[in-house]
Amino acid sequence: MTPRRKRLTIIVGILVAVGGATALVLNAFNSNLVFFYSPSQVAAHEAPEGRPFRIGGMVTNGSVRRDGVDVVFTVTDLAKSMQVHYRGPLPDLFKEGKGVVAQGKLGPDGVFTAQEVLAKHDENYMPPEAAAALKKAAEHGGSMKTEMNR
Repeated sequence: MTPRRKRLTIIVGILVAVGGATALVLNAFNSNLVFFYSPSQVAAHEAPEGRPFRIGGMVTNGSVRRDGVDVVFTVTDLAKSMQVHYRGPLPDLFKEGKGVVAQGKLGPDGVFTAQEVLAKHDENYMPPEAAAALKKAAEHGGSMKTEMNR
């Protein structure tokens, strides 16, 4: 085998190996991708059937029904609503009228079965200590501000 042919064989081998590794990485990445959809998008059949995805919105007031560890609730994006079935403990922040993201699959019957429920915290959250300091500053007419600047 000539040196030129050897180099060509090595280059082709490297290209095949890199191509195979790239294909494996892309396949693994595609398998683990989980997209987010709103109830309106699910109603418009934009969400994949039989494949995991996330649905998010607000938990409709009065929609939470519990039966032991089984929970059924409705998620809305204020345009469309969707019922979610979940089995397991809910996060502490899960409440009616609050934001929620559920990850699971949409079955052929149109029922969303969640494997994971994530409660969204209020964007206006403030630690209790900071809220108390602001309240105290408001009561003292700003004298707290000068104390904090010292």
